[in-house]
Amino acid sequence: MSIFFITLLLGGTALLSWPLGKTMTWAMSPPQQEKGFRFRLESVLQRLGGEMIVMEQSWQQYVLSLLLFNAVMFAVVFAVLALQQQLPLNPDAKGAIEPSLIFNTAASFITNTNLQHYAGEVTMSYFSQLFGLMWLQFVSAATGIAALAALARGLSGRTGLGNFYSDLLRATLLILLPLATAGATILVLGGLVMTLDGAAFATTLEGAGQTIARGPVAAMVAIKQLGTNGGGFFGANSTHPFENPTFLTNIVECMFIILVPMASVWMFGRLTGRLRHAAVVFLVMGALLAVKVGFANYLESAPTAAFKELPVAAAANLEGKELRFGTAAGPTWGVLTTATSNGSVNCMHDSLNPLTGLVALIGMWFNVTFGGVGVGMINMFLYIIVGVFISGMMVGRTPEYLGRKVETREMKFALLAILVHPLLILGGTALFAATSWGAATVHNPGFHGFSEILYEFSSAAANNGSGFEGLGDNTVPWNLATGIVMLLGRFLPIVLPLAIAGSLAAKKPVPATAGTLRTDTPLFGIVILGSVVFIGALLFLPVAVLGPIAEHLAAGG
Repeated sequence: MSIFFITLLLGGTALLSWPLGKTMTWAMSPPQQEKGFRFRLESVLQRLGGEMIVMEQSWQQYVLSLLLFNAVMFAVVFAVLALQQQLPLNPDAKGAIEPSLIFNTAASFITNTNLQHYAGEVTMSYFSQLFGLMWLQFVSAATGIAALAALARGLSGRTGLGNFYSDLLRATLLILLPLATAGATILVLGGLVMTLDGAAFATTLEGAGQTIARGPVAAMVAIKQLGTNGGGFFGANSTHPFENPTFLTNIVECMFIILVPMASVWMFGRLTGRLRHAAVVFLVMGALLAVKVGFANYLESAPTAAFKELPVAAAANLEGKELRFGTAAGPTWGVLTTATSNGSVNCMHDSLNPLTGLVALIGMWFNVTFGGVGVGMINMFLYIIVGVFISGMMVGRTPEYLGRKVETREMKFALLAILVHPLLILGGTALFAATSWGAATVHNPGFHGFSEILYEFSSAAANNGSGFEGLGDNTVPWNLATGIVMLLGRFLPIVLPLAIAGSLAAKKPVPATAGTLRTDTPLFGIVILGSVVFIGALLFLPVAVLGPIAEHLAAGG
């Protein structure tokens, strides 16, 4: 059953990603004819936005527009959360939110992270959930798609990268909104709650009163999964039966996690005119994903160390699992959600066996196994540049990528973007492990406690949002530190690749020769796979030994 479930999930989603990739390419390209729905929509948007969404932008203008829009959205949602007790759609009278938590939450959702240091049904009003957080789930995902489209245009030879505001509207209105509407409909039919009524009050069989939280759950869950956001309406996320009631909804929500990231690779290939190159990249990402899913299920089939030498039957690690979905559902979801920047959960990651937790960490450390919507392919582009450069140097010729020379300037940007990621993770982990800011919030001292701190910063830097929840992370130091890490971990790895694309676009094309490293061959796939694995191992193996590996060995593994 586990093999069937995993094959259906990965294979079915990969097949669906092909037509969706075509649709995304259509959506992110100007209309081909001066008639029809697309042309009328573009005309209306251009009249409303004027020159701001019509003008072709250089990479600098594109980046400035991207950062400015996200800064304005941050301020708007900060105000919504700060004033939620005075705003409508608050039937359960949710009160004011602590300022550092507001900062963390606004930073979390604007960066497509959705790291939640709060329980949604306890803290947030319906207005905050719908018009603050869910709105950011749309535009943060749209920002990633827009950035990938701009990168692809630059690599295809255009000196201008398009227009950010036009791309944002296309991604939101033509891709994410239709997908989320269809997804929410499927989830409602599957049993998810969707209401604007306040909490329900019930009397238990013992005669006690019980308050049952509910709300517009299906609408938020659809975009949370499809936009690789991951922020749940409830604190328990997709372990909650109102967010994930059946085996069928579990499969659908798993497919939603990786559908758009997979399709983004095909969109990149079509926009650059290098579909065979995209196929090689897709296969590398798919191989990494399949290996991690296989390892996670194998490692989680071992009993938990907590049951060692106890008089109980040996079985797979079932601690923290939602058994309605079968034993493979937890580790499989855990890999999918950390391979992408989704971060939603259907089991307790803190209860995973140590090496299974390491697989989840590796997904966030590499951050290229399809990754977040749009940005996963952008992250892989950085490793491609490094791999191409190293390969060129090994054979004594100037490296080339898609017909343009990769030189010192591009390598500086690529290495800086790659090194920002481990710097944020390792620097934050070291600071909080060595001070009371982190040590005092750990509930499981020892190797596992270190892993909890490491996981939190890995999740923040990778814009993932999941957590080892044995950590008291709703404190001012945690809220401020992870908020800053999320912002830097989101925007630097977008800005620097766009700078590379702008630099490459300004160069004259170089004709291919017998010595050119082709980008559509198995050899190229091996090059980029080796770049990801070896660079990732060099950066993160020491800290892995201090955390999950040491915990595994200490437990007698």
